[in-house]
Amino acid sequence: MNLFAGFASVFQAARDAPALICPDGENWSYGRLLDAAERTAGALRGLGVAVGDRVLAQVAKSPEAVALYLACLKAGAIYAPISPALADAEVDYLLSDLAPSLFVRETPFPAAVKVATLDAQGGGSLSAAAAAASPLTVTATTSDADVAAIIYTSGTTGRPKGAMLTHGNLASNARTLHACWGWRDDDVLLHALPIAHVHGLFVALHCAFLSGTPTIFLPKFDAAQVRRLLPDATVMMGVPTHYARLLNEPGFQASTCRNIRLFVSGSAPFAVPAFEAFEERTGLRVLERYGMSETLMNASNPLDGERVPGTVGFALPGVEVRIADAAGKAVANGEVGGIEVRGPNVCKGYWRRPEKNRENFRADGFFVTGDLGVMDDEGRVAIVGREKDLVISGGNNVYPKEVESLLDQMPEVVESAVFGVPHPDFGEAVVAAVVSRGALDQRHVDAFLNGRIARYKQPKRVVRMDALPRNAMGKVLRNALRDVHGALFAKPLADASGAS
Repeated sequence: MNLFAGFASVFQAARDAPALICPDGENWSYGRLLDAAERTAGALRGLGVAVGDRVLAQVAKSPEAVALYLACLKAGAIYAPISPALADAEVDYLLSDLAPSLFVRETPFPAAVKVATLDAQGGGSLSAAAAAASPLTVTATTSDADVAAIIYTSGTTGRPKGAMLTHGNLASNARTLHACWGWRDDDVLLHALPIAHVHGLFVALHCAFLSGTPTIFLPKFDAAQVRRLLPDATVMMGVPTHYARLLNEPGFQASTCRNIRLFVSGSAPFAVPAFEAFEERTGLRVLERYGMSETLMNASNPLDGERVPGTVGFALPGVEVRIADAAGKAVANGEVGGIEVRGPNVCKGYWRRPEKNRENFRADGFFVTGDLGVMDDEGRVAIVGREKDLVISGGNNVYPKEVESLLDQMPEVVESAVFGVPHPDFGEAVVAAVVSRGALDQRHVDAFLNGRIARYKQPKRVVRMDALPRNAMGKVLRNALRDVHGALFAKPLADASGAS
């Protein structure tokens, strides 16, 4: 079934109910959202978008942008959202890779493909075309295996690649999360996430859409605004940075969260000290889950039951998770290995990247995530890092998260990121970038870690920073840290006299 058909029946039944509550603009009912989606789908047809065509969308967060996504589903087109922050050179590559029949963005763009505009206020040529178009009344016929969206990964290890998510992927994961997180008819979602990513577009909105419940729809995360609006919500989904900023917000306390039944965190690891500080302040334990662009959500801490900090819980119903060695053979519980997943949530593959499909998909259907993890005897999963972030120093494996979890316990440390850089003797050296309160130097770090962790795992250099570099979803950009600090241990070149 076309995913839109499932949503449309809910929207029709809840026509007069609030869908998107916009404190900075007009509120949208489900009827208005449904009508806008069908008119926008009609406009897409008028602009030459056929079933199976790709629509590249580089648009600001707005109700009209949500309507565009829904319109693509209804028209049987493939929606490919990208960040508004991407540079023109990055966009040029994506245009050549995706070959869309339509490119929707905030302002005009010189491109070989047809371009329509949609700005942050919902205006532009696409909105004008939708206003003049006849609604598309017939939903395109699609199967579970047909691609509904292409999500480009961050490309931190090379050119971005597009994960092809099918109608079946999106529908099955939405239903699973809706059930596992106990979505209620009286829930109100506080939404301050971007909608160019899986977390904000699919995980958050789909749960609300399946029940026809309201979403407080904010253009971006602003800690003061979120604090003011939290009493009006029952569920918030965010990234660890959001929760850390709330802790620093004056007036944020347990009473602020009096109506919240569920805080969900994902897209980046939640440091245990911050996790515990949030619980102490609010009386609520955040639910951490694990997903990625290629697989949607894979695992979650339980709604009812113990939520263990530093873990992402158990495999979701219908999803298999294994910890495996390089050959894809499961390792013993308690051992570190690569996280591999299989289930109806896993993407169809990478757009036009057969070599990546061969690398990332096992013969038995398991997808190689590139994450490193460990599973306990109960089946609970903890992520210890990315395979590409593993530091091999003097032949010893160092998992950044293990070191970070200790550094974050230091009273002076606000947050930390551990990474490896070339070293002439050890191959790689462990380096720690830290954001700290007051003075913090190598001597303090060494004294704290001595006796707590093996010497080879301890940072050989500590770099103080005002803030860690992050992407739009709050993930630390370790590749950027490596680029900046990669020459820390480079031997100086000899001068003309032979001295060094």
